[in-house]
Amino acid sequence: METINLLRRAKHLLRLYGFFPKKRLGQHFAVNADMLQRLVSHASLTEDDVVLEVGAGLGFLTRILSSECKKVVAVEVDPNIVRILREQLRGLQNVDLIEGDILKVSLPPFSKVVSAPPYSISSPLLFRLLERKFDWAVLILQKEFAERLAASVGSKDYGRLTVTVYYRAEAELLDYVPRTMFYPPPDVDSMMVRLKPRDPPFHVEDETIFFELVRTLFTQRNKKVRNGLIAFLRKHEITGKEAVKLADSMVYSSKRVRELAPEDFGILANELLRKFC
Repeated sequence: METINLLRRAKHLLRLYGFFPKKRLGQHFAVNADMLQRLVSHASLTEDDVVLEVGAGLGFLTRILSSECKKVVAVEVDPNIVRILREQLRGLQNVDLIEGDILKVSLPPFSKVVSAPPYSISSPLLFRLLERKFDWAVLILQKEFAERLAASVGSKDYGRLTVTVYYRAEAELLDYVPRTMFYPPPDVDSMMVRLKPRDPPFHVEDETIFFELVRTLFTQRNKKVRNGLIAFLRKHEITGKEAVKLADSMVYSSKRVRELAPEDFGILANELLRKFC
């Protein structure tokens, strides 16, 4: 299955069904067979796996997955694409095609996730997935987004996304995926990423406070922690001298937000909760 054949196949199907890819839905179809095989290989599928595919597109990846696992749960939001998929995947008994928004539909249990989801939903998709129980996910994500997932403390890519995902999962960058491997090509390059859900690596007494604190502090990532803490306390109606005094008394108050490791945010949230309550 040569790359050129998938590209020709994609163009043929789009002409046949009179379909025009929608940029707002991030419809860029993977047309490189070697890349798709690599993606599947990184997932280490077994015949017992139930695989979730987000954004099934023209079904090229779906077909490969169906030959290597017990079942594929393919989710596609565009009804016109679903119509194409129903015809193209006819005869594959182990593919369950769900029409709907992956962020809203009810999902059956699955053991792994393998897909190239639309870039526009990357962040909410990850957080929805990490609420579920599964072994690991191998995804193609926008390169810049992927690098933020695995960024080191203090780097330009390090931020809220790094910390919040680290709390739920291990992120590993795999292969570079140039934009030319999609049709129509997107404006950016991509990266394969493997995410392995895990129990939190540090203790947090109140996850709501922890996530809110991380979000608030990273709005001032280059400033001292005390500035972000004052902003956080204002949201909770602690203002003026009281807020300043409390912020100054906190651990790490003089450090820059970007210098805090994920575990430091946990320590800070726990201390804040004890003093705040």
